Amino acid sequence: MASTGPWRRPPPSPAGRPCAAIRSISGWLPASSCVRGAGPAIVPVGRPRSRPPSAVRDRSVGVSTVAVRLGSAGEAGDVVGLLDIGNGKTACSIVALTGPGRGLAGMRVLGVGVEPSRGMKGGLVVELGEAEQAVRGAVAQAEKAAGVAVEEVFLSVACGRLRSSTFTAHTEIEGHVVGTGDIERLMAAARAHAEREGRAVLHLGCLSYRLDGAAGVADPLGMAGRSLGADLHAVTADEAPLRNLLHVVERAYLTAAGFAAAPHAGGLAATTDEERRQGVVCLDLGAGTTMISAFAGGHLLWNEVVPVGGNHATFDLAQELGAPAHEAERLKKEFASLARGADDGREAVAYAVYGAAGGPGARGRTTTGEIAAIVRGRMLRLFGHIAGRIDRSGVASYAMRRIVLCGGGSRLAGLGEFAADFFARPVRVARIEPLEGMPPAFAGPEYATLLGLAHVAADPAAGAWWMSSARQSGSYLKRMGQWLREGF
Repeated sequence: MASTGPWRRPPPSPAGRPCAAIRSISGWLPASSCVRGAGPAIVPVGRPRSRPPSAVRDRSVGVSTVAVRLGSAGEAGDVVGLLDIGNGKTACSIVALTGPGRGLAGMRVLGVGVEPSRGMKGGLVVELGEAEQAVRGAVAQAEKAAGVAVEEVFLSVACGRLRSSTFTAHTEIEGHVVGTGDIERLMAAARAHAEREGRAVLHLGCLSYRLDGAAGVADPLGMAGRSLGADLHAVTADEAPLRNLLHVVERAYLTAAGFAAAPHAGGLAATTDEERRQGVVCLDLGAGTTMISAFAGGHLLWNEVVPVGGNHATFDLAQELGAPAHEAERLKKEFASLARGADDGREAVAYAVYGAAGGPGARGRTTTGEIAAIVRGRMLRLFGHIAGRIDRSGVASYAMRRIVLCGGGSRLAGLGEFAADFFARPVRVARIEPLEGMPPAFAGPEYATLLGLAHVAADPAAGAWWMSSARQSGSYLKRMGQWLREGF
C-alpha cells in the first residue's frame, strides 16, 4: 500500500530575536547539534514519606539495602533502579554503574523483574492499589535477583498527553564571554517557558546555539559575543496524571528520582546513533498505547503517545469471533500475520467460544485468513492515524528516512513488511543491544523503554538532570521574578 499522502516540508527556522523573549517555532532542524542540554531530562521530584524498616523485608527477603548516590550521574559504584509501568507489564531493572564516563558500556544489570500490569489503561493509572501491587511485584523480583534493595528509581512516563514544542530563547552575555552562568540562565528561562501552562517538563533539549544571531554553534562556552541564543525542544506532560503515577511509586515505598519521556527512552534503545543522525521514526507498539518518537541530527525532534495498542487488535478478534480475551490473544500470537497474502490463508483454526449456548468446552472455527484480516484492519487504522500525526508534526521531511519498530506489538508476524508497504519507507524491527548481565529473555523489543532508561542513567552528558544537581526552587512565578530581577 502506498503512503497516505505527501510529507510536507515545514517552514524554515525564523531568525533569532534579541534578549527578552522566548519564541515558539515548529517543524525545523538546525544545521548543527549542540553538546549541552540534549537528551532526556530527568525532572526531580520530592521525596515521599519515610520508608518503614519492614518495607524491604516485605518486598524482598534477605537482601541488603543500598543507598543510591545521586551526587553526580555516572559515578562508579552507583546502583540505579529503572522502572517502566506499562499497560501490559510493569518492569524493573537494577543496574550498577561500573565505571565513570563509559556510557552503557559502564553499566551492569544486577537484576530484572517483570509483573503483569494492573490498574493501568491507555497509559493512565485507573486503580492505585492494583498498580501498586504490580510495582511491588516487579521491584521485589528485581531486588531478589540483584541481592540489593533500591529506594529510588527512574520512571518512564507515557501519560499526561505528552506534548512536544520547539522554540528559541535569548539572553545577553555577561562579560562578553560565554560562561556556564549564561548557559544556565538561558536553560532556566527555556524551562520556565515550557512550564508556563502548568505542565511538567520531562525533556528539554538544545538543538543548536546561536551567537550574536549566527546559528549552528555546537558549544559556545568560552566564546566571545554579546547575545546567546538557543533553539530548543521540550516535552511536557499534564501534572495530574504524572502525580498519580508518582503516587503509585510512593505507595510501594520508593522515591522517584526523576522522570523520562517513555517514547524518547524507547527510541534511544531501539535506534542506532547513525539512524538518529540521519533521521528515523521509532514506533513503540505497546499493549494499550503506541508511542512515536522522531529523531534527526542526533536529537529528539518530536514525540507523541497514541492510546491504541496491541490489546485493541485482541479486542477486535474477541468481538468478531465471540472468543474470550485470553483466547483472542492466543489466536493473535499464534495465527495472525500481516505478511502479503496472509488474508488468503484457509487453514482451519478452532478456538474456545465465550458464553456459547453449547456450554463449557464449546468450540468455534475460523481460518488464518479471517484472523489476519481482522488484525490487518486494526493496524491499517492505527498506521493511518500515526501517519496523520507525523504529517501534522512538521518533522516528516527530516525524520522519515526510515522507521524502527519496537514494543511487544512489533513481534506480530509480518508487521515490518506491512509497515514498509504502508509508509513507503525502509522498516526494521528493533534488535536491542543487551547490557552486561541482562538475561537474554529481557533483551527483546518489548523492553526497549526499560533499556532506554539506562541511557538516561549512564551518561550525564546526555542531559539527564539528577536530583542533587537539578532541584527546583519555588513556583514558576517565583522563578520568573528571579529572572526578571536579573534582567533576563
